Amino acid sequence: MRRPILPLLAPLILASMLPGTALAAQDAASSEKKEPEEEPAPPEMHPAIKAMLDAAMRAGDEAAVNAIAKYAKAGDRPSAELVQRAAGDWRDERREAAMRRLREARFLDLVKGRAELGGYINTGNSETVGLTGVLDLKRDGFLWRQKLRLQADYQESLGRVAQERYIAAYDLNYKVEDRAYIYGAAMFESDRFAGFYQRYSVSAGAGYTAIDDGAMRLDVELGPAFRHTVLTDDTIESQLAARGKLDFDWKLSRGITFSQDAAAYVQQTNSTITGKTALRAKLFGPLSAQMSYAVNYESTPPLGRKTTDTTSRASLLVDF
Repeated sequence: MRRPILPLLAPLILASMLPGTALAAQDAASSEKKEPEEEPAPPEMHPAIKAMLDAAMRAGDEAAVNAIAKYAKAGDRPSAELVQRAAGDWRDERREAAMRRLREARFLDLVKGRAELGGYINTGNSETVGLTGVLDLKRDGFLWRQKLRLQADYQESLGRVAQERYIAAYDLNYKVEDRAYIYGAAMFESDRFAGFYQRYSVSAGAGYTAIDDGAMRLDVELGPAFRHTVLTDDTIESQLAARGKLDFDWKLSRGITFSQDAAAYVQQTNSTITGKTALRAKLFGPLSAQMSYAVNYESTPPLGRKTTDTTSRASLLVDF
C-alpha cells in the first residue's frame, strides 16, 4: 500500500515557512559562498631607498645611514618608518658587536699606531729648516683609552744645534659613559730654545665628546694641573695651573681629514698655549701625506726669548 506523501513533507514545509529558520538557512548558504577577506599587504621599503640603505650599511658608513634615515620621510613617507627601524637595528647591532670585541680583545689587539717623518720651517726663536719625527700610539678599550705621543725636532747648522725639542705625553681616559670620561695626563718637554731645559706637567679632570657623528669628532677636556719647570736661567718654577684641551677631527671625504688640536696651561707666572692645524690626505695602503702648522706661545719666556714659535711641516705618515 502506498503511504501518503503529504505527511512526510510536512515537517520540511513548516520549517521553510519559519522566518528565523529561513534566514538562518540563507545566511548559512551565503557564508558558504563568501570568500575570506584578504589581509592588507605589509608596507615595503621603496626599492631605491632600500638599495642606498643596504649599500651604506655594507660600507659601515654611519653618517650615510643617518642621512638616508633623515631624508627618507621627504622622499617616500611610507618607507620612513621602515628606514628608521632598519637604521636603528643596524646601529644597535654594530654597537653590541663593538662592545663584544672590546671585552674579548687582548691588550695588543686594540693598539693602533702612526709614525710621522717630515721636514719643517721654523720661525721665532730660531730660523731653521730641519727634520721632525713623531710616534703616536693609541689603545681604545672597553672602559679605558690610552694615548702615548713621542716627538722630536732636531736641527744642526754649520756644526751647531739650532733646534732641539723633545716631547713625551701620556693620556689615560676612563669612560664614564658613551661621551663622558675622566682623564689623567702627564707630559715631559725639553726645549732650551723656548727657554727651559725640562718641564713636567700632570693633570686630571673631566672630558666630554661633544660631537661624534662618524664624520666629525670633538673632544673637550678641562681640569687642574701642576707644572714643574727648570728654566735656562737656572731658576725653577713649580705652580698649580688650569688645563684645557680641544681635539677636533673632520673627515672631509673618504681620503682627506682636517684636524685642529689646541691645549692651554694657565698659571700665574708663565702660561702656555699650543695649537696645531693639519690637513691629511691618504695616498695608498697605510701611507698618508700631511701638511700642518703649529703655534707655541709662552706668555713670560726668559729674557731674550720670543713669546711665539711657529712650525710648518710637510710629513709622510705610516699607520700600523
